[in-house]
Amino acid sequence: MGWREHSSWVAYGRYGLVVLVTFGAVQYRAVSTDGGYLTPGTAAAVLCGLFLLVRRPHWLLAPLLATAATGLWGWPMLPLLLIALFDLAASHRVVVAMGCGAAVLVTEMLLSSATSSFTERFSLLLLVVVGCGHWAGRGRQVKVLNAQVEHLRIERELREEAARAAERSRIAAEMHDVLAHRLSLIALHTGVLTATTSTLPQVVGERLTLLRTTSTDALADLRDILGALHGPRDATADAASAPVLRDVHELVDEARTAGQQVEMTVDGQPGEAPTVHRLAVHRLVQEALTNARKHAEGAQVTVRIDYGPPVSVVEVTNGPGSTATETTVSSGFGLVGLRERVTTLGGRLHAGPHDAGSWRLAARIPHPTDVEQNGIRT
Repeated sequence: MGWREHSSWVAYGRYGLVVLVTFGAVQYRAVSTDGGYLTPGTAAAVLCGLFLLVRRPHWLLAPLLATAATGLWGWPMLPLLLIALFDLAASHRVVVAMGCGAAVLVTEMLLSSATSSFTERFSLLLLVVVGCGHWAGRGRQVKVLNAQVEHLRIERELREEAARAAERSRIAAEMHDVLAHRLSLIALHTGVLTATTSTLPQVVGERLTLLRTTSTDALADLRDILGALHGPRDATADAASAPVLRDVHELVDEARTAGQQVEMTVDGQPGEAPTVHRLAVHRLVQEALTNARKHAEGAQVTVRIDYGPPVSVVEVTNGPGSTATETTVSSGFGLVGLRERVTTLGGRLHAGPHDAGSWRLAARIPHPTDVEQNGIRT
């Protein structure tokens, strides 16, 4: 049984208890007085019961009315008062509950000369009821907080999965651009060679025709498969956001134009790294510069890139912001997507605080073994 279902049963039990003690108080006042049911005591009991059931009016009305009724008409109203005090304690209003109980005790002592034994019993009963109410309220609060934490955990997992899926879609769009370009070049060159088949042996001409047809079909299949995976909206969005092998220097120049202080060093040649590595380097630098611009405005940013081999390395470090700007809370889902991309390539990504309040993003992506940079096995 879940805690929500359990809470519903507790609420139903409370309603039944309120009705029962209200009926008992009204019945006792009607039998013990000459006025029957038309007396102030019975009216007060009915009002207390209604306020405890409805709970729409101000939260203090039921406790005040129950306190006054118990002080004026004695112990038949006591169960209603105890329920009201329990509700107060469960709502973390222990001081108010103790105050109402003390008011009843003082009233009884002044009006009816209550004995010390009555005072002791009532004080003990008051402490037990208020203590139980406070304990029940804390337990209910813990359950609510646990449910909220679980809801937030599930929501974050779903958003992280959405970020990973978005990054995989972006990778697929980038691969579509790269592979489509290369397949189209193959089809183009074989088409040119096919036009000169009259000067070539028949077997070579047939092979060229087959190669051109196969490359054209592969290009069409690639577009159909990726189009089905993305859908029209995703394909449009990915086409607009894909870097298409833009030079990282363009990103740095754009950041400098926007006012960022960026220092970059590059080792190795981009052509020595596989295409997927160059795309990953572009995304890593792009995300790191964006985060530095949002969370550390005015900070010096250092970018180091090593295309390898045997590994492609990206390291971006920025210091704390030099201007007093309002702190922006990051969702972290951009890094989730980057980690998905780097992990897919067999690499590792680390992002977190560094020395003296700085922030560091570092990625290492190993080059494929026995594979050339263009993806052709040797």
